[in-house]
Amino acid sequence: MFTRTGKLLAIAAALGAISLSSIAQDEAPVGTHSFIVQGRDMAAVQSAVESVGGSITHRLGVINALGVGLTEAQIQRLNHDAPALRLYPDQEAAVAGKPSPDTFYPALIGADKLHAKGISGWGVGVAVIDTGTWSHSKLNKNSKGDWRQLAQYDAITDTVMGSLPLAEIRKGNDGVAIYTDDEYGHGAHVSSIAVSSGNSGGKKPRYSGIAPDAYLVSVKAFDASGAGSYTDVIRAINWVVANKDHYAIRVLNLSFSAPPRSRYWDDPLNQAVMAAWDAGIVVVASAGNTGPAPMTIGVPGNVPYVITAGAMSDNYTPEDTSDDVMTSFSSAGPTVDGFVKPELVAPGGHMLGLMAADTQIAIDHPEFHDAGTYFQMSGTSQSAAVVTGAVALMLQADPTLSPDDVKCRLIDTARPARDADGNLAYSRLQQGAGMINAFDAVYGTTARGCANRGMDITADLAGIQHYGGPVNQDEQGNFYLMDVLGETHPLWDGGFVKGDGFLWNDGFLWNDGFLWNDGFLWNDGYLWNDGFLFNDGYVISDGYLWNDGFLWNDGFLWNDSSTTAAAVNAWVEQE
Repeated sequence: MFTRTGKLLAIAAALGAISLSSIAQDEAPVGTHSFIVQGRDMAAVQSAVESVGGSITHRLGVINALGVGLTEAQIQRLNHDAPALRLYPDQEAAVAGKPSPDTFYPALIGADKLHAKGISGWGVGVAVIDTGTWSHSKLNKNSKGDWRQLAQYDAITDTVMGSLPLAEIRKGNDGVAIYTDDEYGHGAHVSSIAVSSGNSGGKKPRYSGIAPDAYLVSVKAFDASGAGSYTDVIRAINWVVANKDHYAIRVLNLSFSAPPRSRYWDDPLNQAVMAAWDAGIVVVASAGNTGPAPMTIGVPGNVPYVITAGAMSDNYTPEDTSDDVMTSFSSAGPTVDGFVKPELVAPGGHMLGLMAADTQIAIDHPEFHDAGTYFQMSGTSQSAAVVTGAVALMLQADPTLSPDDVKCRLIDTARPARDADGNLAYSRLQQGAGMINAFDAVYGTTARGCANRGMDITADLAGIQHYGGPVNQDEQGNFYLMDVLGETHPLWDGGFVKGDGFLWNDGFLWNDGFLWNDGFLWNDGYLWNDGFLFNDGYVISDGYLWNDGFLWNDGFLWNDSSTTAAAVNAWVEQE
């Protein structure tokens, strides 16, 4: 037979409280738990509570009750001394309506711990070039209910649809009207993952976006089918660079890709992306969804300077990291120019984000929509959005970081997947430095200068000097890593490794002496000189020969067309 305290514990469990320690405490002193104590007479209730030393926090005369703080010993005494009183564990309440679903990815990368420390992207502008936006409160406003969507630009029509100066936002003024122009749904979903202010409610809410308080600038360059032209995308990037100071834009999300048709520096879209990086904007690009074969990184993910994100999955067990895996669709390196890509991976499987039910993706895949506001989707587009949000957190914590510094710290703190024997579970050409660790990127490193070493982006844009990466391929088709001493290190034979799950550990030293920041620097640009000089035909010399599997034939030559196609990343099944 239950005692009254036993009944109380049972009630708490039934109402979702795992233990007394998880019950809301309101204003009760530390070490106490919040309860509602009810009786027939308020005076009698107050006398009983005071007699056991309880603290009164609320007077609830409408139901003849008090809100009180009690220790477990006081509960036992009150149970014994005043058996006629009724005790209820205090519960959290929320306004009516469907609450925001709890998303797993902020916790998976440590962003939830940054939120708890007040790092939420505040003051950092995030621009998303995609299919548009959805006029939804969780996108328009931050976690405090203040307006944060600064502008809406349509690069297809070259129209600014809404804009408010930062000074007005900072005064607390409401923003201008934001129009739902995302007919496809991809742009809203990506933006939601990066900056949604939706939360699980309660005193310690779990935010569903990585940077819930960042400013948002929505730029539409893709149509209702997710397709776009180079000209529109480049115009979108041009607008972002021109307006970066006006809207405090520090991060640019590019969750789309196009097949490479030239060297990275000879692609006009890539040149625009490089100009954005050179202007001080951290550019995050998706690797693409055409993996797992090597050399499948698309444009603009093949730009060596930017941060390119691949996709991993928690295998539908967010609380168990031991079975996390690379997704099978995530594109892999190296790039045609020999660079290791992606730099890192981030959650990209079955990602929950905002999407209107009448958009094309939701119509095509209704089984993944909740018939309300949320949609589940997989892709490296979503992974890039996670990284974009993490960059916003980093820049709030340290606004002095340059794009190269941000990239350096993300690489320095990423966690490579390894198997039970401690070996790398996936090739560096699949997982790069490993899975992003947002918390350590903010608090766990002071690294600078370890990304894009030996490369001059200004000279690159001017056509004075171009660069190649450290990856080569032998006559058998095996990829290997060269170093400055001419030694070689096997990388990947082209096979895709996908097992039951691997540990995304907190630190793993590269094999063969390749320690981070020691002996081999990530993206250390190799000048193509001496035996690696490009001739006038842009053919790599025999000293650095790629196999015949990727010959630069006429199919990769730029033609006179100005409507070269790009598209948001192709639909893939949930993983």
